[in-house]
Amino acid sequence: MLCHAALDRAAQLARHWAMHGCPVVVHVDARTPQAQFDTLRAALKDLPDIRFIGRFACEWGTFGIVEATLVAADRMLADFPEVSHVLLASGSCLPIKPVRALQAHLAAHPITDFIESVTTADVGWTIGGLNEERFTLRFPFSWKRQRRLFDSYVALQRKLGFRRRLPPGLVPHLGSQWWCLTRPTLQAILNHPDRARIDRYFRRVWIPDESYFQSLVRQVSPRIESRSLTLSKFDYQGRPYIFYDDHLHLLRQADAFIARKAWPQAQLLYDTFLTPDGDRAHAPVPSPGKINRLFAKAVERRVSGRPGLYMQSRFPTRARGGTQFAAPYGVFSGFAQLIPDFQPWLARALDARVHGHLFAFDRVQFAGGEPVFKGGLSDSPTLRDYNPKSFLANLIWNTRGETQCFQFGPEDEQAIAPTIVSDPNASIFVVTGAFAIPLWQSGRSAADVRDKAARLQKVESDFLQLLKGPESKARIRIWSLTEFIENPSEPLEQLVDLLNPRAAHRVTDLPRLQDLHGFGGFLQDLRNQGMAPVLMGDFPSDAELASPSPSFARPRVVR
Repeated sequence: MLCHAALDRAAQLARHWAMHGCPVVVHVDARTPQAQFDTLRAALKDLPDIRFIGRFACEWGTFGIVEATLVAADRMLADFPEVSHVLLASGSCLPIKPVRALQAHLAAHPITDFIESVTTADVGWTIGGLNEERFTLRFPFSWKRQRRLFDSYVALQRKLGFRRRLPPGLVPHLGSQWWCLTRPTLQAILNHPDRARIDRYFRRVWIPDESYFQSLVRQVSPRIESRSLTLSKFDYQGRPYIFYDDHLHLLRQADAFIARKAWPQAQLLYDTFLTPDGDRAHAPVPSPGKINRLFAKAVERRVSGRPGLYMQSRFPTRARGGTQFAAPYGVFSGFAQLIPDFQPWLARALDARVHGHLFAFDRVQFAGGEPVFKGGLSDSPTLRDYNPKSFLANLIWNTRGETQCFQFGPEDEQAIAPTIVSDPNASIFVVTGAFAIPLWQSGRSAADVRDKAARLQKVESDFLQLLKGPESKARIRIWSLTEFIENPSEPLEQLVDLLNPRAAHRVTDLPRLQDLHGFGGFLQDLRNQGMAPVLMGDFPSDAELASPSPSFARPRVVR
């Protein structure tokens, strides 16, 4: 047993092993306070089959862990000649099956060494580390305490083309630190004829506890089963999972004899498994496939998040697809300018909550003019603009089960645009060029509004570029102003179908469009003033709008 912290639990585990006929050799990290070490020895002094060895500093990634393991293994073989297998465990490795079950398993495989051992070319689980280079470069500096020196020295060796020579006959292998070896195999490793050279070589290998025994066992073992008897899982950052009390059901199904690592305060786990029968009476048949799927799902949840679970307190990174809000919602640009009663009509057609311009500069236009919306969202633009993404995420999260829609245009704050464009839950409908209608209705001359019209057209053009860009994941429909007024029923039916696909009826109560007589002349005045209104399309003249059967009308098929 290799111990460095929570020595009270280590004492409990050592006693459990010894009381079930398993001699134990304990090593305590030299960096652990002497008083804690003395307390551990005193707690186990009544057990004759427990030994303690000299203490080594076992810093992560260094040879000290291997050195302590070698000395402990030598002591085990020397003091207990009846031992047939030696298992390496830590002070937080919790037996999750009866010790007699482990003894029976080893007795059924008397010449098998259980150790994960794969070549560096086949390893795909190293995270943020080195595979082959850990054997060919030198690592005299601590990765945790001397990170800058560590990285600089690695870069220097790469630049100089430095490459260490491997000891003759050594083929580097990697695997879990937690193994169970037969007595003959372990004896052959300890008495290896080239042991001194091998030890010198591995003193400058990075993380040698994952490669020393894993490499040497290939030279001396008659039979290797490349797996560990210890359940040791790692997250996406390479850190080991810690098992808590609420993992009891999971550990009962684990296809392993030991679990690493148990939280020292997981009282239920220790009370359950450190019993004479190991709590196997009510345990189901081990299901390794299910365990692996659960851990794979845990990694996916941690990295990407649950589909749709995106809120103000959680920010999955964009690189891992963390751009999806909690529920579908609709974004409308240009419709309110064309249709005076668009918001109440849309609320009826979709049975949804339809807001005004949530990102207007003067105030947040919540549905019904409410000053405070669900979740305590204020209509203050200052609070909203502190973090627009969190504002919208909070709004969608707090109204799950009710479809939210809002207006968005070139006169709004545009910081939220990349977020909604990249959100698969967003449905964005745009009528381009409609921003000019309020300018026309203002009664001001084209000369007075030309600069503002040009600015708004530039803002809307940038938004359209986002919609057509590679980051776009939203469902998008775009019509020019001319296309919309030619046949307004088709776009309106499309947006209703997309946002409410379960509707059993077609849209019949189409809203009234804004009277645009005179708007064509206004656009011509803008052209005369030197501004090119290109986003409206080829807008018809007033005569064409007044025609009872305009030639530009598209046929509509009614079923």
